[in-house]
Amino acid sequence: MPTLDPSIADLLRKTDTPTVCNALEHAMGGRMAEGFTKTPVVCADPELPPMLGFARTARIRASSPAQKPADEVKALRMAYYDYVAAGDGPNLVVIEDTDWPRPVGGFWGEVNVAIHKGLGLAGTLTNGILRDLGMLDEGYQVVAGAIGPSHAFVHVTEIDCPVTVFGMQVNPNDLVHADRHGAVVIPAQHIDDMPRCIDLVIRKEKPIISAAREPGFNTEKLRAAWTESENTR
Repeated sequence: MPTLDPSIADLLRKTDTPTVCNALEHAMGGRMAEGFTKTPVVCADPELPPMLGFARTARIRASSPAQKPADEVKALRMAYYDYVAAGDGPNLVVIEDTDWPRPVGGFWGEVNVAIHKGLGLAGTLTNGILRDLGMLDEGYQVVAGAIGPSHAFVHVTEIDCPVTVFGMQVNPNDLVHADRHGAVVIPAQHIDDMPRCIDLVIRKEKPIISAAREPGFNTEKLRAAWTESENTR
């Protein structure tokens, strides 16, 4: 598992996911069309700060009953909790609902949010259903695919496996950054470069934004600001 410098982790938790995506373009040397979510999301609390953690992955299904004895289903659920809570963290749960794009039952509600917050998880990213709005523990973010009322036949089918959520592929232990916009995987080789790249994004945007907000802004001033931005290194 990659290591995470506390100062870098603190910076990333203060930086929105679109800015992290832009910073990764500088780290990778160009724009990218993979490694981030590609469809809209819903949040337990859109006002919460970004969440960051190493992926603890699993798959669930709710559209049909488990095809295993009840004791095996329970054993896998308990193994899942052991798995997501293991290690030094920060750990972020990334769960693929295999009923997507038409999920029918919510794994995430009052009970599981309380459990995962109590176990010290940094948050949850899932393409599945979120429920129990207004009853969730404060401070725990769930970025989900839909809101729904029932848990149907929801059960864990697999843990510690590659998953795909909202078109983004995630492997166990990938570093994931997410907020109300969606999520992005930060490749291990670029983690240490994030402070430099985030700073560069902010400095390159500043001339254009500042000029646009000044009285008398026009296309001539836009061209000058754009040139300044392009020359920022």
